[in-house]
Amino acid sequence: MKSISPRPLFIFEMANNHMGRVEHALAIIEALHQVVEGFPFDFAVKLQYRSIPDCIHPAYRERYDLKFVKRFSETSLSWEQYKQIKDAITAHGFISICTPFDEISVEKIVEHGYDFMKIASCYLTDWPMLEKIARTEMPIIASTAGVSLPDIDRVVSFLRHRQKQFSLMHCVGQYPTPDENLQLNQIKLLQTRYSDVPVGYSTHERPDNVEAVKVAIGMGARQFEKHVGLEAEGIQLNAYSASPEQVRKWLQSASEALAMCGTEGERSTFSPLESSTLRDLQRGVFVKHDLPAGTKLTLENTFYALPGIDGQIRANDMSKYENFYTLEPLAAHQPVTSDRVRSQNSLDQVLRIVTDVKKLLKRSKVIVPGQCELEISHHYGIGTFPEFGSTMITVVNREYCKKVIVMLPGQRHPEQYHKQKDETFHILHGEIALALDGVETVYRANEVITIPRGSRHAFSTRSGTVIEEVSSNHLAADSFYTDPEIQGNPNRKTLVSYWME
Repeated sequence: MKSISPRPLFIFEMANNHMGRVEHALAIIEALHQVVEGFPFDFAVKLQYRSIPDCIHPAYRERYDLKFVKRFSETSLSWEQYKQIKDAITAHGFISICTPFDEISVEKIVEHGYDFMKIASCYLTDWPMLEKIARTEMPIIASTAGVSLPDIDRVVSFLRHRQKQFSLMHCVGQYPTPDENLQLNQIKLLQTRYSDVPVGYSTHERPDNVEAVKVAIGMGARQFEKHVGLEAEGIQLNAYSASPEQVRKWLQSASEALAMCGTEGERSTFSPLESSTLRDLQRGVFVKHDLPAGTKLTLENTFYALPGIDGQIRANDMSKYENFYTLEPLAAHQPVTSDRVRSQNSLDQVLRIVTDVKKLLKRSKVIVPGQCELEISHHYGIGTFPEFGSTMITVVNREYCKKVIVMLPGQRHPEQYHKQKDETFHILHGEIALALDGVETVYRANEVITIPRGSRHAFSTRSGTVIEEVSSNHLAADSFYTDPEIQGNPNRKTLVSYWME
C-alpha cells in the first residue's frame, strides 16, 4: 500500500465523466497523462464505485426523474469494466484512488488493488461505511464539506484510534462553488485543529479559476482534487469539471504558487545578493576614543554608524554573549575590523550553566520564582566558572533583601566583604565550607550562619548547595573582593532572563 507523500498530490476526479464508456475513460486518462508531463508532483486519477443494486432502493431504481438515480444508472459500469479503467490508471503511472458509495464497493476497491480509499463528504459520518473502510489496510483521504467540527472531531478520533493513515480535504459541496463561497480559511482551521493530519483542498470552483489553488497552497495545502473530463461528440463538460487545457493551466498556477512559497519546514537559504545588501545597511562598530590592546569592547567605549567597511564588526554582532577584545591599540573613531579583535562567545557556556543550575534546583526540591533573573558570577572569566563562581536569584531587594544562591559541585566563591550589608545564610540543600575571617567551618542543610558587615568570607562546596540569603538592602557597589584582579573586573557577571522556561 502507498503512504501519504509529502510531495504535492493532484487528484483528478473522473466521477461520472467517463459517461459509462470505457473507451472515453481511457481517452481521459491518456489526455491527463500528456497534460501532467513536466510537472514535479504526484498525480492520481480517482473513480467512484457504486453497486446500483446496493446503493439505490429497489423501488427507486427506475425513477429517472431523480437526478442522482438517472446519473448513477446511466454511467454505471460492470466490475470488469471498472477494473479495466483502474489498470489503465496504474499503467499510465498515476496513483489510483476510488470512492465507494456502498459496502460492496469497498470490497471491490480492495480487490482491485487501489492505492487510496476516498471518503466523500456525504459519507464522512456514515458510521457503517466508516467501520467497513477502517477494517481495510488502505490509507484514506476524507472530504469535509458540510460537516460540523464536532463531527469531524469524532471521525478524526475514530481513525486515530484505529491507527489509520489519513488526510482531510477542505471542500465546499456546491457545484460549481462561487468564489465568495470557497472558504479557503477553513484549510488553516483544520490544520490548526488537527496538527498531525495532512490537510488538502478538494475544489469545485469554476474550472477556469486558477487563483484558488494559489491561495490554498499559501495556506499550506499540499493535496488537491479537481473534477476533470474530456469533451467529445455528444459529450459536454459540466460547469465544475476541467478540460485537459484547463488542468494544465491549473497545474501551472500551482507551480507558480509553490515557487513563490519557497522552502518549507526550515529556514530558506539566503542569496549572496540579499546577504550583501543587508550587511551594507548594518551599522559598523567604531571606537569612541583611543583604546589600548586587550580592551573589551563595550557600549561605553564604542559607537555604531553607517557606512561600514568590508570585514568590520557590526552592531548586530554585539550581543551580551559575544565578547570582543582588541588585539592592538585602536585610535578614536577607527572602525573595528575582525582582524583587530579577538572574539569569545559565551552562549554555549551560559546554556550549560543554566541547565546544571536547573538540575540542582530540581534535585534539591527548592522552588524559586521563574520570573527572577539568574545572575551568573564568573569571577575570573566564564571559562573558569566550574571552579570559581556561583549563581544567584534575587527574589526581593528593598530595605530587606532575599536571594537564593546556587553553587554547583566543586565550586568556590572567592573572599569578599560588605561595608553596609549584614547577611544571614540558611543552607537549604547540600553543604558549604565557609571561611569567616580566615576560620573555616563546614555547614550542612538546615543550618543558619550570620555574616556581620565587614567580615571577610569565602565559601566552597563539594556536592553542590542551595542557600537562602536574607540581608539588609544590597547595593551593587557594596561587594569588595580581596583579590584585586576580581575587584578590577567590571565584566564578572552575566544576567539571564526567562531562564526557567
